Amino acid sequence: MTTKKLLSLCILVLMASLTLHAGDRKKRVAVMDFEYGTVKTASDALFGESVDVGRGMSDLLVKQLVNDPQGTYSVIERHALDKILAEQNFSNSNRANPASAAQIGKLLGVDAIIVGSITQFGAETKKTGMGGGGGGWGGYGVGGFSHKNTKAVVSVDARMINVDTGEIMVAAEGKGESSRSSTSLLGGGGNWHGFGGGNADFGSSNFQQTIIGEAVKQAMDQLSVGLIAGASKVQMRTISVQATVAFVDASTVVLNAGAKTGLKAGDQLSVERVTKEIKDPGTGEVLRRLTSPIGTIEVTDVDAVSSVCKIVSGSGFKIGDLAKTVTQ
Repeated sequence: MTTKKLLSLCILVLMASLTLHAGDRKKRVAVMDFEYGTVKTASDALFGESVDVGRGMSDLLVKQLVNDPQGTYSVIERHALDKILAEQNFSNSNRANPASAAQIGKLLGVDAIIVGSITQFGAETKKTGMGGGGGGWGGYGVGGFSHKNTKAVVSVDARMINVDTGEIMVAAEGKGESSRSSTSLLGGGGNWHGFGGGNADFGSSNFQQTIIGEAVKQAMDQLSVGLIAGASKVQMRTISVQATVAFVDASTVVLNAGAKTGLKAGDQLSVERVTKEIKDPGTGEVLRRLTSPIGTIEVTDVDAVSSVCKIVSGSGFKIGDLAKTVTQ
């Protein structure tokens, strides 16, 4: 094989590799804390204090999606979500609101955002010695008390929201049940105390050995399977961004566009300088701007309206230069 043919083959292989890599990008999702208002009374009585079981469920779902053997989704880290929530003064009452969640998802630059609700979280207790019949079922009550036969029931549902339209792309449900004799809902898990400070570590092995923990895991396993199965319905977003360089020093470029436009950490932008404007002779409207390339920058930190970038290549960047990207 000649050197020319070998070079051509290498170029084709490289192009195919780049195309495959771009097409294999995972769908990005973020998980909101689950809404749990309807089960708060039962939860508070079970744990003996106010515990954010919605956050516990959310964290467990994130763990399951991250550990998915198929690697279906790329899940946004908790600190990135918390940062946006704080900046937007997002209240817990909006946890399951698709419109509010879509706004947060757009700022995070994800393809979809997951909102969920806990609809059952407590004990279904069989009472004995009533009326001589040995039976009679109680409702879904508060847990944490020893009974002859205690059954934990947990039900959850979740929706994957299109962050551009607010539409529900995927809906899934999960239900878990577990029962044992002569123990409480928190029995069987050793010395589990993973709910200090109002937070709940539902992913701990000790918790998942309790009756309520087994029911939680079953429900969330079922829910995650449904969300993963619906991945084909989640559309990847294509984002086109044009920004202006607002600040430059030796190693940093700051742009006048941020998360509101869809930019996120890791995005790369080409920087160009306008060399000539072509205007309509009749109206004076700019028809086209001719540019020359300056270099490439990569976003390292982003807030709602600005982005901090590092210089990847090029030099001589100036305030007023244009930065462009088209990303998925």
